[in-house]
Formats: sequence, C-alpha cells, structure tokens
Amino acid sequence: MRTNKEIHSTLAIPPGEYLEEVIGELGMTKDELAQRMGRPATKLSPIFKGEKAITPDTALQLEKVVGVPAHIWMGLEAEYRLTLARQEHIQEEDNLEKETDLVAKYPYHELVKTGEITKHTKPVDKVRALQAYFGVTSLFKIPELQRYQPAFRMAKTTRGERTPEAVAAWLRMGERRAQKISCAPYNKERLCASVQKLRAFTLQEPEVFQGKLISELAGCGVALVICPHFSKTKTHGATFWQGREKAVLMLTIRGKWADIFWFSLFHEIGHILLHSRQGVILENSGRDQIEKEADDFASDTLIPDDACKRFVNKGSFYKKDIVDFAGIIGISTGIVVGRLQHEKIIKPEWANDLRVRYEWKQA
Repeated sequence: MRTNKEIHSTLAIPPGEYLEEVIGELGMTKDELAQRMGRPATKLSPIFKGEKAITPDTALQLEKVVGVPAHIWMGLEAEYRLTLARQEHIQEEDNLEKETDLVAKYPYHELVKTGEITKHTKPVDKVRALQAYFGVTSLFKIPELQRYQPAFRMAKTTRGERTPEAVAAWLRMGERRAQKISCAPYNKERLCASVQKLRAFTLQEPEVFQGKLISELAGCGVALVICPHFSKTKTHGATFWQGREKAVLMLTIRGKWADIFWFSLFHEIGHILLHSRQGVILENSGRDQIEKEADDFASDTLIPDDACKRFVNKGSFYKKDIVDFAGIIGISTGIVVGRLQHEKIIKPEWANDLRVRYEWKQA
C-alpha cells in the first residue's frame, strides 16, 4: 500500500516576485504594468511586496495583460497565504512551549476545580487556557499589568506564604465574576448609610442574608464577589474598581469563621470609603497605615470602641456575659468572642463554641 506524503514549503514567496519575473521577460516595467491595468503604480506596489493579496479581479486583469491565467495567480496567492499561516502557527507553538514552565506557578488545578478553565493534559493547551483566563496573549505579560502588580510586590516579603501568580489568579477570578454583577453607580453616601443595615445581617444565617447582602451593596455601587481560597494566596479580601462607577469587593471564606468574614467585609468597605480608587488594595499588603485605618473602621463598626472598653473594664468574661453584651450592642456573639480572642483578652479556646462557621453557597 502506497501512502502519499505532502511536503509543504516553509518559505513564503509572494506572487509579486513571480510577477516581477514575468514582466521582466516581457520587457515591461512596473509603471507600464500599472498603466496597462489602469491602476496607480502605488496600488500595485504592496502586491509586489506581498503586503496585499491578489484578488480575483486583479488576477483577471493580469491574465489579460501578461497572459498568465487567472487561476495560476489565485493559486500562488493561496499558497503564499497558507505558508504564512503555517509559519505563524509554528511560531505560536514555539511561543507556547516557552511558557509551559510557567503553568506550574499558577493554581491551574484549582481553577479547573472551580470551573473557571477547562481541564487539559497537554502543556501547551494549559498555557492557552491560562492565557484565555487572564485575557493575555502571553503569560509573560501578566506581571506587567497594573491590576496584578500589587500581587507581585506582596510576594517579595512573604517568603513562600503566598505567590504572586496565585494572588493574581484569585484577583482575576474576582474581575471576571464582578463583570457579571449589575450595580447602581457608586454612591458613597448610600454606602455609609447602609453600614448599620449590613451590620445587622451578622445576626442572620448565610442562606438568609447572602442575597440581601449582595443586593444592598450592589445598590451602593459595590460588586461583592465571594471567591474560593487558593493555596498560597493568604488573603481574606481585596478591593479595586471597574471603571469610575463600580467598586469591587472580593472576599474569601478562609477557615469559614463568621467573625473573620464580617471583619474582612467591613475592612474592605473601609478601604472603599476611606482610600483612593487607584489600583488594587490587598489585605495584608504591607501598607501599614491604610491597613490600620481599615482595621479601625471594621473594629469600631462591628463593636463600638467605647462599648468594648466598658465591657472589658468589667473584667467578667463568662459565656453569659459575652452573650448578654452581644445582645446589647446587636451583634453576633461569635464576633465578640473573636474580638476578645484576637486582643488576647480571653484564651484562644475560651468560648470558641460561641463562634460560628459559614458554608457559603456559590452563585
């Protein structure tokens, strides 16, 4: 049995080169060719260089003027364009191969698990999937993008606790999901007025407050995005802006503790209300002053500082005392416990049964 194997040239020769040979044999100049075809010489110049394709109309004119059949010109043109496409394909494959080592730096399998990208086995296909996820032509471009630069700056001081690629992938998930959330134009006054309403949600279960929380923030111009935690992101939240009228507030339920969730939420709201719209603000980013301001905002919103001091000064931290105090200030008991534990007023294990864990249902 005989098999025919096609051999394709990798050398792209524009039909214009053959055209030059033909008119040379005919003793015709390029200007004369243009005159005979009734076209300006400047219009034919790109054809000679291979910058412009020979169209069926041009091929028919050349057939009349130089005697070479139109189908020959069209065939030469098709072969030239196909060869160029092959060259580009080979170059693309070479470029993808150069990026395969970068795949391991990104949480590829976690992105597959969340349904953000499709599972692939070939390394080059994984590169393509990550490129499409980030919306880039090359994974090498990701560190250059302003949106992800805070992630790469953070990683310099965390010594393996987080990687810039993991944080960048997490931020990108927030971008993509926030784009699907409809929001009213951002209104700072409305967000300030909503803070106490949002605080009251701490007394409800996630299945009750989840939709109301997202809706309330959307009405203020804030897209709340709850994203899974990726390994080596080590952050509870982030804020950034999609245009001038839409703030994005990203959270992850890392550890699933309700008190951490609420503190992180109000911490990020503090950033939106108090700080610049420029760039991404990542929790634990090392920007001490703005982090302290956001912490203070969250602490005082959840448990007013004066009330907290009065309670602590009494020095009685039995479970009943904590429950009664939480009821007086209208906050979840677990949030009070978390605050007392964090400030080392009570031991880490004391009253831990009053804290709550959340199971957040992804939309």
